[in-house]
Amino acid sequence: MKALLLIRHARAGKRGEWRGDDHFRPLDERGRRQAEALAAALRDHTVERIVSSPYIRCVQTVEPLASARHVEVEQRPELAEGASREEALSLVGELEGMGAVLCTHGDVIELLVGEAMRKGEARLVVSERGGLRATRAIGPQS
Repeated sequence: MKALLLIRHARAGKRGEWRGDDHFRPLDERGRRQAEALAAALRDHTVERIVSSPYIRCVQTVEPLASARHVEVEQRPELAEGASREEALSLVGELEGMGAVLCTHGDVIELLVGEAMRKGEARLVVSERGGLRATRAIGPQS
């Protein structure tokens, strides 16, 4: 099935407990399990491109999927924390009509679909009148 899939990065511990640049905060053990589970849960979906925020927790979330599908992870600033709705929607426009996975942060997801998603959650999204709507969740959140 060709679809646009939106993923909120998996769990990466608490921001306040990380003692470095937040761009480099990695997934924790639970987050690694969530990333592996996502790769399995998306097995029936066509994945032609995987596009991620450049933050390490987002890249690590989609690495198991990329490895399983032999697809490179493309890092794009349009999905980085703090990106604007216009930047993110422009990227989505580039990907319409193909099997694409986008991994980003909670703030960007809320700008795109107007609702929150849990960490490690994937959703099918559809275009609607200049925006996006998240439909059903895919896969377990371990």
